[in-house]
Amino acid sequence: MTDTAEENKAIVQGSIAYFGRYSIDESSAQMHIHYDGSTFPNWDGEDQVRLVAVSNNQLRITSPVSAVGGGSVHLVLRRLN
Repeated sequence: MTDTAEENKAIVQGSIAYFGRYSIDESSAQMHIHYDGSTFPNWDGEDQVRLVAVSNNQLRITSPVSAVGGGSVHLVLRRLN
């Protein structure tokens, strides 16, 4: 708990957290997300769609538009066995 205000600001500005419900439509390869709450207040109560792809031990989630504008965002999760 000894971080400076500048250090805390740098950490928070580059991150986002949220919670809510999701479902995956395998036929359209889409994840439907309902945001119950988020550190990005404009998302509270909102529904959004992400594209998903599963290959081997990898899940790729694509957001067509970045929350901060410009370009798409790709999240890749890999299973460790």
